[in-house]
Amino acid sequence: MPCGLASAAMDEVRGPAVQIELPKPEAAAPLRIGRRLLLAIALIAFVALVAWIGGGHVDPEDDDVSLLDAFYYATVSITTTGYGDIRPVTDEARLLTTVLITPARILFLILLVGTTLEVLTQRTREAYRLARWRRTLKDHVVICGFGTKGRSAGMALLGRGLQPQDIVVIDSNEDARGQATSVGFAAVAGDAARTDVLRAADVHEAKSVIVAADRDDAAVLITLTARELNPDATIAAAVREEENAHLLRQSGADSVITSSGAAGRLLGVATQTPRVVDVFEDLLSVGEGLDILQRPVEDRECGPAGSAHSPDPIVAVLRDGELIRFDDDRATTLVPGDELIYLCSNRN
Repeated sequence: MPCGLASAAMDEVRGPAVQIELPKPEAAAPLRIGRRLLLAIALIAFVALVAWIGGGHVDPEDDDVSLLDAFYYATVSITTTGYGDIRPVTDEARLLTTVLITPARILFLILLVGTTLEVLTQRTREAYRLARWRRTLKDHVVICGFGTKGRSAGMALLGRGLQPQDIVVIDSNEDARGQATSVGFAAVAGDAARTDVLRAADVHEAKSVIVAADRDDAAVLITLTARELNPDATIAAAVREEENAHLLRQSGADSVITSSGAAGRLLGVATQTPRVVDVFEDLLSVGEGLDILQRPVEDRECGPAGSAHSPDPIVAVLRDGELIRFDDDRATTLVPGDELIYLCSNRN
């Protein structure tokens, strides 16, 4: 299906407003409200014990104040209802009311008003956070799918120095979004193949898009839509079956990773040279051990035998979109504009 037709078909099926979840640096609102509720109950218990143990209160019904009467008095007193049936009659009881119960009553009212205002302003604060997040969102990375592949990709990006606020996750699964926000990523709820969902993640402003869908057909559709919305982004996509890899490339993916094929090749290598697989695993563990990186060639490295001047072992040279291996004679002469793919060691 052509890109325009795919986009038009998806635009016709509009769902509700796309939900965006931002990382929560503070405790969640229900948790904070629960703590305040416990504090309010503690204040009521405190006033009841003061009235019961301190004495000096009278109940006109039976001239006695039981523990139940004390809790009744604490409830109507701290909420400023004040029926007046149970009241302090001695100087000591009135002093305790002034010094202890009145501050507890004021604190209870502050808790009540503060909690009410917090609930009423929750939506306003979330809207402000969302607007501020959008203003700073540019040249970010969008991860479509936060399963095993998506999570590993996110951790690899963090290992390469990318900040969590520069990563946006799209996933329809609530648990996956919760895992994303717990790391510090923003999360968009919905199907990444939908245009409105990708737009909610500001994919048109993204620097890169990672397609880590669970199904190959979904990966193709996501890649098509993302490429239409952002012709300049670098799109890396994963596919399960090798036979579907060309569909992703035709859809606009710059890099295609065949997950099942890569795992199978490593299994085959492991049967003959198991320690070689350890090196591959080391290379894939970003930020520790061996890493394989890419950088522009430096001026001092240009010219014949330029690769010999590099402080790091060069694996390949990227020149005008062509990948030149280290054993190619052309790789020994570096020119301005070349990109070096090299090995580096992260020693502890």
